[in-house]
Amino acid sequence: MIQPVPVMPIKAVVFDAYGTLFDVYSIGALAEQFYPGHGSAISTMWRDKQIEYTRLITMSDPHNPAGSKHYLPFWDVTQCSLEYTLDRLKLDRTAQAVKSLMNQYAKLTPFPENLGVLQTLRAGGITTAILSNGSPDMLQSAVVSAGMTEYLNHVISVDGIRLFKTSPESYALVEQTIPVRANEVLFVSSNCWDALGGTWFGFNTLWINRSGLPYETIGPRPTFTGQSLTKVLEVIF
Repeated sequence: MIQPVPVMPIKAVVFDAYGTLFDVYSIGALAEQFYPGHGSAISTMWRDKQIEYTRLITMSDPHNPAGSKHYLPFWDVTQCSLEYTLDRLKLDRTAQAVKSLMNQYAKLTPFPENLGVLQTLRAGGITTAILSNGSPDMLQSAVVSAGMTEYLNHVISVDGIRLFKTSPESYALVEQTIPVRANEVLFVSSNCWDALGGTWFGFNTLWINRSGLPYETIGPRPTFTGQSLTKVLEVIF
């Protein structure tokens, strides 16, 4: 399949964090230690519930973000999702297990190609950023733990607007933070729904489809698709 070229030269590459730069399923190994035979199920259900809660919160009070009665920081959403998962799987929800798994979530394993891609982009004069549902503290922890600090110009959290992706307001934070227009941005996500939200907003988008999943059956396809973050370099250079 021939991929279309971006409408404008790309000035900034903006990455989703969880699932794109940081492997949200890597935590399954620690979950397996606490709950033998359930590690994979925990990591999968935990992630699904986490995303479900962000959508529920954002859809329930979309017109009053500054005073939202429903908003929870992503850290709290993540813990609530873990607790639900353990309850759903009928596993003993001990304080020690929850604390250990949450501490590990704060420093998730990065994908191995990340640093090389970020280094090349920065050497090429491309602005790099994260746009994430993650709260500022947890993003800072993950970025530092992965050794990415010097290769990211901006780490943008939706926490300030109290609306999660895929709200248009969340994607608009990029233009409010970086002096670029939407069509000068390459937005990179491993979540096809996130890439679709970014496409609808007006970004050039790259879906990192590591698992060989099908495209969403609504909306346009991402501008580009690849199997790893190295696809970013093919698109930019």
